[in-house]
Amino acid sequence: MESAPKTKTRIEDIRRVELIEAAHRVFLKSGLNGLTTTRICQEAGMSQGILTYYFKNKDEVLFEMVRYANRVLMDDVVVRLRQAKTNWQRLMAIIEGNFPEASYNANTANAWVSFYAAAASNARYNMLQRLFYRRLRSNLSSALNSVLTPNRVDRFAQGFAAMIDGLWLRRGHSEDLTAAEAISLLTEYAEQALGVDMVDKLRKPTAELL
Repeated sequence: MESAPKTKTRIEDIRRVELIEAAHRVFLKSGLNGLTTTRICQEAGMSQGILTYYFKNKDEVLFEMVRYANRVLMDDVVVRLRQAKTNWQRLMAIIEGNFPEASYNANTANAWVSFYAAAASNARYNMLQRLFYRRLRSNLSSALNSVLTPNRVDRFAQGFAAMIDGLWLRRGHSEDLTAAEAISLLTEYAEQALGVDMVDKLRKPTAELL
């Protein structure tokens, strides 16, 4: 008698994930403006209108989709961080994780630009954007706190985040900018901002890495 509710909950959870993933695929192809209930349901292979059964409204599925997209990106960064053996490798893990070659393309870039534009007037999107920056700052701190004070980490993170945003914005209208070039540009920024001595310290192995 108790298994029925659990089965129902599991099915609902699966359907919600399928709709969120479908919304993510539509978002990457068409941006926020192209995310309609009809397109999401078609992409998920479900009947039109089923979205409102699993979500309160379209805004809720869009919010969950952006959370999912950010989590995919951050999960990749975390995997790279766990493989790092020096603090410099940790910094490179953050840089490389923010420019995955498979998705660093014009469609994806323009989709995220549409999200950033919407975040200026949408409080929930703005919250997700600020959460992303906090996670980025936390990851940078884990790589740099041995050579920078918290205030200097904050300053570095501001420039670092601006470079990431700018390189994604540039990719939206430049076919010539590849993921490898974006990584190289951000690496050069990090080297110049930190200086030779700090970079040398970061390259030394440490037993304190997670």
